[in-house]
Amino acid sequence: MRFLGVDLAWKGGASGYCCLQWQGQDLAVVACDRSRDTDELLAWIDRDAPSAQAAMVAVDAPLIIPNLRGMRTCDRQAHQLLGRYHAGCYPANQQSPFAQHTTGFSQALSQRGFRHAPTIAPQAHGRFQIEVFPHATAIALFQLDQIIKYKKGRLAERAKGLAKLRDLMATQLPHCEPPLALELTIEILSNGRDLKALEDQLDAVLCAYTAAYWWYWGRDRHWVLGGESFSPEPASTDAYLKTGYIVVPRA
Repeated sequence: MRFLGVDLAWKGGASGYCCLQWQGQDLAVVACDRSRDTDELLAWIDRDAPSAQAAMVAVDAPLIIPNLRGMRTCDRQAHQLLGRYHAGCYPANQQSPFAQHTTGFSQALSQRGFRHAPTIAPQAHGRFQIEVFPHATAIALFQLDQIIKYKKGRLAERAKGLAKLRDLMATQLPHCEPPLALELTIEILSNGRDLKALEDQLDAVLCAYTAAYWWYWGRDRHWVLGGESFSPEPASTDAYLKTGYIVVPRA
């Protein structure tokens, strides 16, 4: 298995990308970059997960949007579960300006044989795609009281947040199971363009690791938001596909 993470630009443009693969008992980063556009991003996925390669792609973007207006069930549940951590999801509906692009990206993955996996047998072999939320992954794996605020605010505050996230990823992920051998000596620069590029790449690494964590553990260490109602008991795959879903690690 390979594990691909995509911090998708919701309206097109540059996206963060990461590919993890096994090296012995550990995972290692074999690609981490920022694409210029969706075509380049899909070309990287074709390179790192060609048709014969078992892989899971985890995407930070709404992949299934069934609702014409309002908020998806999984978005509402994310606010209920993660609101106290300041980590609510941005709501999505079919009239959102990004809807066609993000669902179109999911369809492009489906055309490449990546099927949605809101339910999965741990360590199953195949080609899968899931929707994820990097803030939720960081909260669970790093045992945070609230999100690390690196997406908005003054440049100095964003730089400080990104440095904290980088350091937590470098020190904590090697001790998770499965372990990710991660060397992040990235310099945190203070201009907005460099900060956004770094943010996209760090989020892509978290997406890729969430794919690995979901594949490795399955439901035992995750919530799956969506379905008819939020419950510790899993809904059926069909129920999640009707409402949209988000895979969220549990502490």
